[in-house]
Amino acid sequence: MSPRIIVKRIAQGFFVGMTFPSAVLCGFGKFFRAYITFAQLYALAPGVLGDYLRSAFYYLTLRECSVDTVIAFGTFFSRRDACLGNNVCIGSYCVIGRARIGARTQIASHVEIPSGRYQHNRAAAGRFLDSVDGEVMIGEDCWIGASAIVMADVGAGSTIGAGSVVVKEIPPGTVAVGNSARPIRPMAAVCPEAQESRGEIR
Repeated sequence: MSPRIIVKRIAQGFFVGMTFPSAVLCGFGKFFRAYITFAQLYALAPGVLGDYLRSAFYYLTLRECSVDTVIAFGTFFSRRDACLGNNVCIGSYCVIGRARIGARTQIASHVEIPSGRYQHNRAAAGRFLDSVDGEVMIGEDCWIGASAIVMADVGAGSTIGAGSVVVKEIPPGTVAVGNSARPIRPMAAVCPEAQESRGEIR
């Protein structure tokens, strides 16, 4: 293990310890109002220290979360039953609900990932019923462009253009843009090496 990794692990351990009391106070995410208070509070911590604070807090409170993540200023998870893989990088001012995000995926700033397409039902008179959460699944090695809204699954290795609105499932290895987002070409047309590494090009 290199000295850099050793220092990083020590820092991660320090911040896990630092956020542990707040994780206990919110029942490790089970007490929603306490959880969202701390999630929004930590979202306002600036710089690298803020990244470490958020990663540590979500490591302790989300359903699954690697401590090896980058979660930038202003970003918070509105549901504690989200899952983050290793080395996920999330930009500033993102709001993420019930989602499963695969390893090495990168998400730009101002992205919203609500808990699926169907969040509110109405009674016959038009009044809202209790919200119904789904789950959005984003595969490994994806890129989600700035200000995108992702409400349906995105397959591994896909790219979602900036400002796109995803309301239908995006197949793996696809570039999709627009509102609503539609595939414009497979990733092979952009980067054949990426498909070769998955054995999709012979």
